[in-house]
Amino acid sequence: MEVDLVIKSKWIIPVVPREQVLTDHAIAVKDKKILAIGPTESITTQYQCANTTSLDNHVLIPGLVNAHGHAPMTLLRGCADDIPLKEWLEKRIWPLERKFVDRQFVFEGATHAIAEMIRSGTTCFADMYFFPDEVAKAALAAHMRVQLASPVLDFPTAWAQGADEYINKATQLHDDYRYSELVSTAFGPHAPYTVSDEPLQKLGILAEELDLPIHIHLHETEQEIADALANDGRRPLQRLRELGLLSTRLNCIHATQLQDEEIKSLAEQGANVVHCPESNMKLASGLCPVDKLINQDINVGLGTDGAASNNDLDMFSEMRSAALMAKVVSKDARAVPAAMALEMATINGAKALGLESDIGSLEIGKTADITAVNLDSINSQPVNNPISHLVYTVNPTQVSDVWCSGVRILDSGTLTTLDINKIKQTAETWQTKITNQLGQ
Repeated sequence: MEVDLVIKSKWIIPVVPREQVLTDHAIAVKDKKILAIGPTESITTQYQCANTTSLDNHVLIPGLVNAHGHAPMTLLRGCADDIPLKEWLEKRIWPLERKFVDRQFVFEGATHAIAEMIRSGTTCFADMYFFPDEVAKAALAAHMRVQLASPVLDFPTAWAQGADEYINKATQLHDDYRYSELVSTAFGPHAPYTVSDEPLQKLGILAEELDLPIHIHLHETEQEIADALANDGRRPLQRLRELGLLSTRLNCIHATQLQDEEIKSLAEQGANVVHCPESNMKLASGLCPVDKLINQDINVGLGTDGAASNNDLDMFSEMRSAALMAKVVSKDARAVPAAMALEMATINGAKALGLESDIGSLEIGKTADITAVNLDSINSQPVNNPISHLVYTVNPTQVSDVWCSGVRILDSGTLTTLDINKIKQTAETWQTKITNQLGQ
């Protein structure tokens, strides 16, 4: 049989089933889907292909899924370091956004972020930011997968004037991209403290009707909990539960402040948690109890958050931080082993986005979102355990090739759908604008 693509590799880690490592195997791709996975000799005998890639020192894994971020904020990298979240938002980020955020800022910032993510092995990202249609355009231009968690707030921004307008624009975005191969949509109420009851209830109803996820920053800091209790005597999760939002559709972003009863409630309702370990550490927001969540069978995905608070979009680093942090928090070295951290960055993230039937693992019938990592670097030798190396030793410069929906978007370290020199020139232009503003 003739196929579109064959990738031969030293190792393949399909993620599903857990901890499986296939040696000297290959993947055959036809019509953007994985048609077969098997020993290299068997695949090359059964399938003819003019487009064959041989990766003798590499491991193939599913394309990484960055389940939470704010891609355009990459242009604000380094502008608000070493300060707590409330000051970070109110004194630095929001003033800069009021000054600069428009369609150009969003498209160029998203394009920059997408280039960084592709070069570090990510093929799908969830994004919560203004002008999400511009993020979609940037993703489509790069042939990258995105879920647009359209923001909803009570107050006006450059994107909308109030909650109803945000919601209307989000539903229109869903209509615009409902048949897209690469773009999916979700609702993105910013946080309980920025969205009132009525729009939250409306979003819960619409999410059910349209079969869409809801992404919300939740229980991110002690201050958020204290302010909520002072406001109406309820912790934010209790309020969301009473408003009907606690369900399998809910993605609780950060979740560093959870009581045992709240964890039980999340488990009972099948809600997801998206863990952003490095952003949480940098902002001193708190520590997500990942081991407790996993022990309650709660789905935990991984996100980088935005580059203004991380300050990179490297999912390999997030895996490492997630695994190490879980061990410290639980005081158990067995917490979040390497295979589980890899699942958090792949199939679990896909599940949180409602895309697990299509991406997140290398399985026959799934879309060919594939990342190749070169383990020939000195830091990855000897290769005693490829899964361990992916989490504990690999850095993004070892990502050599990336395919999204069967299209090669990174070829031997070179972006094929984006102009890296143009992106760097654009970044320099924004650097001048932003540093001049900060200097005033």
